[in-house]
Amino acid sequence: MALEFKRSWSDPELELYRQTVVRFIDEELAPGDEEARKRGHVGHAVWRRAGELGLLCADIPDDWGGGGGDFRHEAVVYEEMARRSLTGMNTSVHAIVAHYLLNHGTEEQKRKYLPRMARGELVGAIAMTEPGTGSDLQAIRTRATRTAEGWRIDGSKTFITNGYLAGLVLVVCKTDPAQRARGTSILIVETEGARGYSVSRVLPKMGLKAQDTSELFFDGVEVPGQNLLGGVEGQGFYQLMSDLPYERLIIGVMALAAMEGAYHATLDYVRERQVFGKPLVEQQNTRFKLAEIATQIMAGRAFIDQCVDRLLRGELDTATASMAKLWGSEAQGRVVDECLQLFGGYGFMDEYVISRMYTDARVQRIYGGTSEIMKEVIARAL
Repeated sequence: MALEFKRSWSDPELELYRQTVVRFIDEELAPGDEEARKRGHVGHAVWRRAGELGLLCADIPDDWGGGGGDFRHEAVVYEEMARRSLTGMNTSVHAIVAHYLLNHGTEEQKRKYLPRMARGELVGAIAMTEPGTGSDLQAIRTRATRTAEGWRIDGSKTFITNGYLAGLVLVVCKTDPAQRARGTSILIVETEGARGYSVSRVLPKMGLKAQDTSELFFDGVEVPGQNLLGGVEGQGFYQLMSDLPYERLIIGVMALAAMEGAYHATLDYVRERQVFGKPLVEQQNTRFKLAEIATQIMAGRAFIDQCVDRLLRGELDTATASMAKLWGSEAQGRVVDECLQLFGGYGFMDEYVISRMYTDARVQRIYGGTSEIMKEVIARAL
């Protein structure tokens, strides 16, 4: 019997919710994953189905159309997808966009957009990264200039998750180029029918094949004045920084769940694979490797669960969340690599989930802030 990596934050009600999530994944998401990886996106229908089942914006208050739950409900969705290497439907970025609206939006903005996001009618994306800027958000060049009726946006963004399917994009731009952080604002763009807005093809990439990652172009895109997030100019950088603990913990949660999925897939494989006339699991090296992996996961579970509890209490700081992101993403890379080695040549074949887990893991150390940036954030807090 395999070890159980129990979560300290779960309860019977959450486990019932988990069953709903698993049914959705097994019946609605997983069957189309191979085609989605070829196509580069999952399509809108599965988003709307998730909305119908209450699986989107689960931690947004029901006053705003959400599920009325908390971070744990979102974590369940991230975990069950990550355990299966189903990366096409990025509900985490969708949730992050919803939280920008919840935490910083005006009453009108929350009322207008959050219910539609919860129903899956609008897929959310946030456009930060630009060619040449990377982690240096203060150096962005996308410009928003005032017009008689609002704002005109000019510029481009790249590596935008959910970019191809996005119906709602939060665009990080300069409203006062003379200043750095204080000249940054976030504007809300509804993409349908937006003149001057265009999307590249889905970008080809090493992993996350089913996830729509695109370049976005803004050529004189005009939005009304009420589409300035929060209604106050120059608050963009503050808004970005204030939600970092939530965003980085998500990556830690997904990393740990991916490790658990890799461990279980490997355990099943080595029990069946025959080498020199006996199951591979009976080789001492195999057992020792699995013992090391299980120990890493168990230790990680204690830390990540502590972070979840602190987030629920409103006590998770940026440095600790950065530790969760740093440790989780680095450990995920090591663990999945060790698991793939036990598959031998079959681990290199895409038909095995461990192959997809391996390529999908690499970006975890890059997006959401690179490992190097995480170390810098942590070091400043020492």
